[in-house]
Amino acid sequence: MRLKDMQAEELELLSYTDMTYLLIKENKKSMNTPSLFRQISDLLGFSEEEYTSKIGDYYTSLNIDKRFVLLDNHEWDIRDHHSIEMLIDDEDSEEEEEETIEEEPEEEEEDNIDEIIDDDDLEEDDTIDLSIIEEDEELED
Repeated sequence: MRLKDMQAEELELLSYTDMTYLLIKENKKSMNTPSLFRQISDLLGFSEEEYTSKIGDYYTSLNIDKRFVLLDNHEWDIRDHHSIEMLIDDEDSEEEEEETIEEEPEEEEEDNIDEIIDDDDLEEDDTIDLSIIEEDEELED
């Protein structure tokens, strides 16, 4: 069914992007944003103020919807009408030799337990029971 043949109630159930898809498909040609939204506004009976206030959001919704592609001439078309060509440059695919710079590993600083625990934070009754465990040793429960 064509958009022009639909009842107002049916049109109101469609999103702007769905209506745009149908318009481009019916007209079989790409169209610019103002022309598309003008036709949608006319179908929905928008006033000039409504058209002006909503066209920015309409443009954003077309950018987000993956069904549409913006052409070089600033017109929207259905992505299905366009094929994507992938060009692979053989020169870029060749691996170039890269110089590797070997960096010396940084020496790890040992934590000083005196720097971690401040004696002023401890109360007289608090005791610290710390022990050093080697990485290979397992902890006992």
